[in-house]
Amino acid sequence: MLRVMTTGSAGAGGSGERVLLYGADGLVEGEEAAGAPAAADSWLVEEGRVRELPAHWRRFAAAVAEAGGPEPGGFPEAVVAALPRTGCWFPRVELVGGRLQVRVRPAPARTDAVRLWAGGEDPRRAPRRKGPDLAALGALRAAAVAAGADDALLVSDDGVVLETATASLVWWEGDVLCVVDPGLPVLAGVTAAWVVRRAGELGVAVRRRRARPAELDGREVWAVNALHGLRPVTGWVGADVAVGPAPRVQEWRAAWADAAVPLPR
Repeated sequence: MLRVMTTGSAGAGGSGERVLLYGADGLVEGEEAAGAPAAADSWLVEEGRVRELPAHWRRFAAAVAEAGGPEPGGFPEAVVAALPRTGCWFPRVELVGGRLQVRVRPAPARTDAVRLWAGGEDPRRAPRRKGPDLAALGALRAAAVAAGADDALLVSDDGVVLETATASLVWWEGDVLCVVDPGLPVLAGVTAAWVVRRAGELGVAVRRRRARPAELDGREVWAVNALHGLRPVTGWVGADVAVGPAPRVQEWRAAWADAAVPLPR
């Protein structure tokens, strides 16, 4: 059963999203630039605690550089200082129109399981950089919801599993943790990297795979991202794939919860 986790106070106490622009005077409220982000990154903040923040900043800095954006300077420190220390938030840093900005947003509702739809086309133009494809992926996820799922499975032109519209995929083959071959057109997932690192710490074998959906039949499959953490796949829509049991996810999810640390001061 899909369980929805609410955001409690929703962080903002009714004030909703704020957009802060970065410039010579630091972060200030102003009119945001029009257009899609050339680079973006986001993470969950719960009561002033966050997971894997340095990794998110590294991924964002690489995306900004690839997009020809400005040096971040004091942007990371300014963003961290602007984030609330109470409530549940899902801020997103962006490069839009050549300028850096942050959206301070209450976190949306979260769930502890996910159903995947296998009926959509891959709309991505920049699969290894988060930002340019956010709108297209959002539309794809909306189509998945309309089809009775929660997220959309992306596969390559030759039918190899890549990721979902919002998450990385990992799965288990016996005692081996399998991840999508990073040579494929996928985003470098921060949460997936944490899963792989923990596997190494536990002595769990990790295998890079190029798998077709049928090879996930009966497997324990997780969709992992910063917002929801680790979610077992509990349904396949539009694919003849049987759901497998998920005996490991609770222990790993508890470890993910324990990985949260206070925001820097």
